[in-house]
Amino acid sequence: QVQLVESGGTLVQTGGSLRLSCAASGHTVSAYGMGWFRQAPGKEREFVAAVSWSGASTLYTDSVKGRFAISRDIAKNTVYLQMSSLKPEDTAVYYCAADKRRTFLPARGQNEYDYWGQGTQVTVSS
Repeated sequence: QVQLVESGGTLVQTGGSLRLSCAASGHTVSAYGMGWFRQAPGKEREFVAAVSWSGASTLYTDSVKGRFAISRDIAKNTVYLQMSSLKPEDTAVYYCAADKRRTFLPARGQNEYDYWGQGTQVTVSS
């Protein structure tokens, strides 16, 4: 059974940095495409970043390009989201997701992901 557990969310000041982790079990992160999504209060969940199953391709939403970086540690079976230059509008619950299709490019759509974590709260104070 595939399980994803996010951690690392906390309260941080504007301009600060934070690294989120997504520990996977029941599958290897090198076999699945992995993505990060977020949901701010009163808003729909949105795509943030993703990495293809091969690790060769990454994808980011425009608002985080140059500030966020997705990576994975195969030995630890963990995917990370390194966030820097954080803004109050980055405040949200961040979710990790796994896509079992082996596509060349990482997926952006929520319905393309098969497994989800429970989320971790990131709050950026102004």
